[in-house]
Amino acid sequence: MDLRASLSIEGDLGVLRIDNPPVNALSNETVAGIMAAFEAFEANRSLIGLTIECAGRTFVAGGDIAVFDEPDFSAAPFNHLLARIEACERPVAAALFGTVLGGGLELALACHIRVAHPQTKLGMPEVSLGLLPGSLGTQRLPRLIGLARAAPMIASGKPIDAQEAMAAGLVDALSETPDAAARAAARDAARERTPLRRASLVQPPADAEAEAALAAVRAEAERRPYLPALASIADCLEAAARQPFAQGGAVEAAEFAKLLRSPASRALRHVFFAERAARRIPRLPEGVRTREIRSVGVVGAGTMGSGIATAFANAGFPVTLVDASDAALARGRAAIDKTYATQVSRGRLDEDTARRRAALVAGTTQLSRLADADLVIEAVFEDMALKLDVVGQLGRLCKPGAILASNTSTLDVDRIAEASGRASDCLGTHFFSPAHVMRLLEVVRGARTGADVLQTVMQLAARIGKTAVVSGVCYGFIGNRMAEVYGRENEAMQLEGATPQEIDGVAEDPHWLGLAMGPSRMLDMAGVDVGARTVIEWIKSGAGPQAPSYRALCRALFAAGRHGQKTGEGFYRYDGRTALPSEARAALAAELAQTHGVRRRDAIPPQEIFERLLYPMINEAAEILSEGIAYRAGDIDVVWTAGYGFPAWRGGPVFMADEIGLKQIVAALDRQEGEVSPLLRRLAESGERLSDWRAPASTQ
Repeated sequence: MDLRASLSIEGDLGVLRIDNPPVNALSNETVAGIMAAFEAFEANRSLIGLTIECAGRTFVAGGDIAVFDEPDFSAAPFNHLLARIEACERPVAAALFGTVLGGGLELALACHIRVAHPQTKLGMPEVSLGLLPGSLGTQRLPRLIGLARAAPMIASGKPIDAQEAMAAGLVDALSETPDAAARAAARDAARERTPLRRASLVQPPADAEAEAALAAVRAEAERRPYLPALASIADCLEAAARQPFAQGGAVEAAEFAKLLRSPASRALRHVFFAERAARRIPRLPEGVRTREIRSVGVVGAGTMGSGIATAFANAGFPVTLVDASDAALARGRAAIDKTYATQVSRGRLDEDTARRRAALVAGTTQLSRLADADLVIEAVFEDMALKLDVVGQLGRLCKPGAILASNTSTLDVDRIAEASGRASDCLGTHFFSPAHVMRLLEVVRGARTGADVLQTVMQLAARIGKTAVVSGVCYGFIGNRMAEVYGRENEAMQLEGATPQEIDGVAEDPHWLGLAMGPSRMLDMAGVDVGARTVIEWIKSGAGPQAPSYRALCRALFAAGRHGQKTGEGFYRYDGRTALPSEARAALAAELAQTHGVRRRDAIPPQEIFERLLYPMINEAAEILSEGIAYRAGDIDVVWTAGYGFPAWRGGPVFMADEIGLKQIVAALDRQEGEVSPLLRRLAESGERLSDWRAPASTQ
């Protein structure tokens, strides 16, 4: 049987080696293997000590999260193993390297000695999944390094480096060869009969610093009640400070079990797995080889182009940035330099690193300088005629095998690809602004996009730190197609009499949606002109709605020069960045309502606002799935949580729909008298979940 761990003998020492690639996650089989190997060590009394080591690129990087959803999941076997390791009368040393996270750190905490490579990262990220450390991490860590240091590690989930761990007493020694150093430390401790350091036997000091740390966690839990893990972590830390180890462990076990079933944790775990699934492209031909990308060209030095250039420079790629004029290039260069100067001033980069990255971007007005680039991304203005012209030139100019990408948020990627004369080399890349900061990248597969091109860009996205999702070709792709109905309902309700404050309030309130920013604030920040031009182009193409009332408010604001924050007036009036009610918008909404025969209402209740914002988006998501635009329902949730500020603790709009209930949503859509997706109605009637639906191969 494959137990994924083994015991070998190195002279008078036992070596327990864990081998569960790629990150040595603690699956049930791995835990069973460690237990069997440790029992073999216990039985061999000739061995004076034990080291726990790992094969591959990292020490144990955490638990296997998939087992949390198994009906018979229990942390008890692993916790029992840790207790036996800690109680061992012979020294046990852990050789740490890579990322020592979650259950991996809890395993290390049970050991008596910890030796780490200087580049090791150590942390307890469970809070990011709506959980807390469930294998006595909330009890051993505070006892080992004190509550003041342990509390922020557990409550924030942020890892610390090996040097900080050494200073805190979490790590006993640093070594470039941690396996050898751990073996030497175990032998020395055994031969010198050094008293073994057992974390569970220490009681952390209840000093003012510890009390302040505990109060900070309590305050954060009160500020974010929609994340119940924070309150549970505070309870566990308080138990560590005030109760014996066994009682503190009982508190942790009870809180962990409660959180495991909580909606927030289930949603966060859904997003975790959805992001990983989004990396995989279904039904790729066997043996697809990616193309080598060593140099990148970007056409257009505006906000988006300079941001894209920065994103690639941050990952070490040489970038050639092209624009038609020296003045435009100078503005792009200034934007890039300002980005790096800001990062240095905030301590996020040192000056040498910033200088090296900035030097990777070279500017030119000559498109011919892109002839040898491996990847060229056009990021010119969102105008179809302009993009067709630029891509046509690139198709003739660029070397065979170069990948051509159009950065667009709504335009027809198939039409753009055909203009290149080499459609199999082309796809769409929808970066989100600012492109060097925002995580999401929609990778738009055209009808003729080569499988190797798609695979190459998906892998490249990971190299530049993006969360990538594949979309098919349609207006707005996945994210903006759904955002369009969201914006439509926002403006329709304003014509009926609702204010931007009321609508944004529902969108941002954690009781309702909990988005980072409501629809009117979001459009004002992005630019009313940007949104309006997109709608106008869509309508002009004949593909968009032809009713004069459609998105009439944003189009009228655009025509009046009220473009949002940058002009001081849009859906709101602005005092600096402070959004204030706009009398001009209110008058315009009333005037448009009269023009288009929209009945005004005294008030729209929050429940209706919530339903009209969210439910049409869910309906559009069902259509996106039925058309094969998205591979998986989870991909839609990733787009919205990574790119649009949808709270991950809600799981994304599709996961949230299943939590609400599809029958309830369809009934509300029927009341709204809109068209209901046949797929959504069918799933509601059959009691199935939208999250579980997969598009048939014929649609993709």
